[in-house]
Amino acid sequence: MVTIRLVQGDITEQSADAVVNAANSSLLGGGGVDGAIHREGGPEILAECRALRASRYRGGLPTGRAVATTAGRLPARWVIHTVGPVWSAAEDRSELLASCYRESLRVARGLGARTVAFPAVSTGVYGWPLEDGARTALRAVREETGWEEAAGAFEEIRFVLFDRRAYNAFTEAL
Repeated sequence: MVTIRLVQGDITEQSADAVVNAANSSLLGGGGVDGAIHREGGPEILAECRALRASRYRGGLPTGRAVATTAGRLPARWVIHTVGPVWSAAEDRSELLASCYRESLRVARGLGARTVAFPAVSTGVYGWPLEDGARTALRAVREETGWEEAAGAFEEIRFVLFDRRAYNAFTEAL
């Protein structure tokens, strides 16, 4: 049975097999979690992202998809980059947000990762309402890790929440 754990802190400081990056489609760094991971992880992450852009993802990584690179200097083995959707009041994009979590776990499973640390994807500058983002994230992770083959694949799924507000939203949703 997989353990789901909530932690208030900095995702770049997490010792895990894989940390998930709330990336933008360019894969070349940005603000928020993305910028922090690239800054703390070092140039190795950017080099692998550039190689991905030059080969498989010439047009950028599509929203809801995930891809892995080295973790560089981070205390993790891999970074799994996923592109969350920008929130829209006019269009339901919740399936794309759920896909970020499911696809990240599928990539992690393929790497053999046993521990995965997630940020609250899309709830920062992409404007996703925090409470809904927490419910969507937890539901997607439970669904993806709840089926028989996946049950033994992961030991711990950790949500690393930057501030008290996010931690409280995930606590309530859990």
